[in-house]
Amino acid sequence: MTGTDAPFLRTLCSLRWLAVAGQAATILVATSVLGLELPQLPLWAGVAALTLFNLYAQLRVNDADTAPVTAFGHILVDVSVLTWMVGWSGGIGNPFGSLFLILIALAALALPLRWTLAVAATCLIGYAVSGIFGLPLPAGYFTAMQMHQWGVVCNFLLSATVVLVFATRLAIALRHREHELALLRERFVRNEGIVALATHAASVAHELNTPLATMTLLADDIADQTNSSEVRDDVDTLRELLVQCRERVLALARPAAGDAPGRDTVTLPQVLEQWRLVRPTITLKRNDDAPLKLPLDPGIGHLLMVLLNNAADAGEKAERPQVDLTLRIEGNTLIGEVRDYGHGFDARQAVLPGTLFNSGKAQGMGVGLALSHATIERLDGELWMRPANGAGTRVGFRLPLTSSETSA
Repeated sequence: MTGTDAPFLRTLCSLRWLAVAGQAATILVATSVLGLELPQLPLWAGVAALTLFNLYAQLRVNDADTAPVTAFGHILVDVSVLTWMVGWSGGIGNPFGSLFLILIALAALALPLRWTLAVAATCLIGYAVSGIFGLPLPAGYFTAMQMHQWGVVCNFLLSATVVLVFATRLAIALRHREHELALLRERFVRNEGIVALATHAASVAHELNTPLATMTLLADDIADQTNSSEVRDDVDTLRELLVQCRERVLALARPAAGDAPGRDTVTLPQVLEQWRLVRPTITLKRNDDAPLKLPLDPGIGHLLMVLLNNAADAGEKAERPQVDLTLRIEGNTLIGEVRDYGHGFDARQAVLPGTLFNSGKAQGMGVGLALSHATIERLDGELWMRPANGAGTRVGFRLPLTSSETSA
């Protein structure tokens, strides 16, 4: 860990308010209840100084520098005030002198090693200064041993409260940040793979463009040389598939040519027409109120293609080649669901986050699913999978729509 963060500084501010209240209460109890003749002016001056500094720190806590030296400066003020207060109220005989340990424990939780050692050295110096130059504890209504015992009890309760509440809160914040860093590392590794895949795809797209153009010319020649209507129909289908392949290849090569990503949009009928051309044996049912004219991000179109192909594979494997597609708009959100009629998945299986299973078993190379999850993350959406009634699997998604999409 190379730095601190705002939660740690906010924790120090909260502890400082507790210290201000505790010091004020201790002065009042020691002078009024225990009858100790303590120097009032220096002690209340220490309380006022700590209060003013904490007011300043509270106002700057969100804008403060996150470098360890900032947190060390905050702790240095706390050590200085604690040294001052202990020195004027008994020195080494004051049982509250062990509060220096709390500052060391907090530094060990949130600061790098060298700064923790610096805090420990500062606390040792402060404890030594308060012990060497501190005033002896004056006599009061109780003996010195009785006051020391009660002071130890109060100090233990205070230290236990601080460790339980604030140190636990710091530990939870640190674990949360470590979890976020792990997610960011995982996303970075996945994005690296996707970027490498996109670069390779653009290279292959340039190589495929020429043979696809040749195949299109050959299909035209075959159509001109044949008189069979069946052959002509097959050639027309082949030509449509080649056109679709060329469009996909050009789309892959377009980012490499410097075009702005996300410029083109697709519509639901275009996506479904392309999918039906590739999967003509699958029965597709969709809801009648689906937003057919809604312009979609190309990534959403790719997501639909992947989900539909997965559902088709699952249905064919179970000899029930049917897919149900449901799309609707709620406010500024596009909600969709693809239901297959495959064998379903075992609900007792542990489904890992970021992994989508196709009716119990992932199929293919997983590239489409990886890109689908990247699309979901890029568009700030969510993806889920649930068992369908009877047989099959329901895979749903939720994606926010831009203002231009909703107004179209």
